[in-house]
Amino acid sequence: MEKYGAENLSTVELMAIILRSGTAELSVLAMAQLLLAKFQSLQKLAAASLSELCTVRGMGKTKAIQLLAAFELGKRLQTSRFLQDGPLSSPQEVASYLMPRLSLLAQEHFLTLHLNTKNRLLGTETVTIGTLDASLVHPREVFKAAIRQSSAALILAHNHPSGDPRPSQEDISLTRRLRESGELLGIPILDHVIIGNQNYYSMREEGLF
Repeated sequence: MEKYGAENLSTVELMAIILRSGTAELSVLAMAQLLLAKFQSLQKLAAASLSELCTVRGMGKTKAIQLLAAFELGKRLQTSRFLQDGPLSSPQEVASYLMPRLSLLAQEHFLTLHLNTKNRLLGTETVTIGTLDASLVHPREVFKAAIRQSSAALILAHNHPSGDPRPSQEDISLTRRLRESGELLGIPILDHVIIGNQNYYSMREEGLF
């Protein structure tokens, strides 16, 4: 890397630097190749859990944690500009912010994006993980963090592990319920963005708001 630069190294070589060492039976390059072969792509590898990584030959908990930390830094780098730049002005910008975090997850994650009066992003909150329905996503949980952070408005978001971002009837009903609660509290919900496999659905864009 020092001689040629990181951009000239292969994915396997970059992974080997993070993993640092192999085992008595397996070189670190071979271990990196096994990881990519098992998970089929770098994207799927980045979405793997600690326990899944540890199933690969030679991968102990320490190496798996090192790899997870590297992927997390990459995700944060991709999304950091949204906390520093101007307002979130379109559903496409919201989707670009969320895709590194949500597009490859195996379970549904329901998030709220907290905005100030100029629609700048204050932060995000994970409200629930699992199947999305009204009993799991309660207005109390959605707006508790918004009140604590003095949010001026919210954007709702969740992912569809199937890859198809089109909303279910439950998604639409839940959104209406939360919008009504937001109107009562004076914290409007501006959109509900659903993330699929590198695509998205905006309820506002599609006329459901």
